[in-house]
Amino acid sequence: MRFLYLLLLLSCFSCYETTRNCKDFKTGTFTSEVTIDGELYKSKFKRSETLQIEVYNKKTDSSNLRWINDCEVIFKTINPKNMAEQKDIHLKILTTTDSSYTYEYSYVGETIKQKGIAYRAD
Repeated sequence: MRFLYLLLLLSCFSCYETTRNCKDFKTGTFTSEVTIDGELYKSKFKRSETLQIEVYNKKTDSSNLRWINDCEVIFKTINPKNMAEQKDIHLKILTTTDSSYTYEYSYVGETIKQKGIAYRAD
């Protein structure tokens, strides 16, 4: 009888699938929110297939984009001003809605990841 309950429980969870319509977010204008150490950081960015221009705290940063697949992209800062900006960033879209996506990102090769959410602004 326990086996039957376990099987029923597992079958309920196996049907759950997250929505990822990543192609919808490859281009456009977005706002982003990331919480780091309890502090909320917001930025606005405009993205084309190969370029992203982001404004944060009245500073503008530009990055070249290299899409690995529809849901993963590598950012390379165009004019890095310090060592941290010289590191490429890997971003992966985890889930999408009609107007937003949840993502995780990290420096390429590092295991510590941060999560955020981006909202379509256009």
